[in-house]
Amino acid sequence: MKVTEHIEKAKGKTLFSFEIVPPQKGKNIQELYDNIDPLMEFNPPFIDVTTSREEHIYIKRDDGLLERKITRMRPGTVGICAAIKQKYDVDTIPHVLCGGFTKEETEYVLVDCHYLGIENVMALRGDAMKHQRYFEPTKGGHIYANELVGQIRDLSKGKYLNEVIDSENHPDFCIGVAGYPEKHLESPSLETDLKKLKAKVDAGADYVVTQMFFNNQAYFEFVEKAKEMGINVPIIPGIKPIAVKKHLQLLPHVFSIDLPQALIESVEACKNNKEVRQVGIEWAIEQTKELKAAGVPVLHFYSMGKSSNIKQIAEAVF
Repeated sequence: MKVTEHIEKAKGKTLFSFEIVPPQKGKNIQELYDNIDPLMEFNPPFIDVTTSREEHIYIKRDDGLLERKITRMRPGTVGICAAIKQKYDVDTIPHVLCGGFTKEETEYVLVDCHYLGIENVMALRGDAMKHQRYFEPTKGGHIYANELVGQIRDLSKGKYLNEVIDSENHPDFCIGVAGYPEKHLESPSLETDLKKLKAKVDAGADYVVTQMFFNNQAYFEFVEKAKEMGINVPIIPGIKPIAVKKHLQLLPHVFSIDLPQALIESVEACKNNKEVRQVGIEWAIEQTKELKAAGVPVLHFYSMGKSSNIKQIAEAVF
């Protein structure tokens, strides 16, 4: 079932969903299942599975020189989606990236998703590689997420890259895209960023999931401004509880977000990360209770492969 259909079926009830990160190459999928199992009691209608772009590694050659090789440390997003879908009878949403993928590779991924009965995809530009200061598009790939959305939407019309296939059995994906309540770190203003979001919706996006935020007012104002711009698809808030003290520096630096002063002071007063984790849980509980009371369609949690704190939040809210 499509995400938009799940939302319509809920008839105003706030749903619970979460996002997971595939295990690194060489690890067993059971560890992933162990972190999903505790969250299934909250009946998530769908689970997101992230995709990692390529990375450069250096291998020492026989002559002593280093040779740069391209690898993917977390492969198998579509396969993991299929495994989770089969094991838990839940819809899964693979992330599809511009960065690291050509248009042809993207088409192969989408065709595989269609064959596996996956009806939803999350279309993202992706981040810059570690050695890049800014995002650089992959040769033969898309530059912007709205272009990726356009390719996905073309498939619903039977339009493939090199041909038109006359068949009624073609993909018809429900497409999610990212939104940034405090603007994308590369955008000069929130209004500029909203225009880019509008371009993604105009290209065919069906819903939006926001980047994490810790001040609900930022989300409420973002939704209002998006509506004023003509963005009328569901906007799902993304939630991540603070878990360690270094998040005070890491999250603003990596995601260009603001942390409320009250949260900062509470974390700084903690003696260890165990106390920080509890502060993060309590803040997220209050945050999600307010969002749920406001009637958000879904509360979407960034679990990062750990479920115990998400479970405590969900127990208090759902």
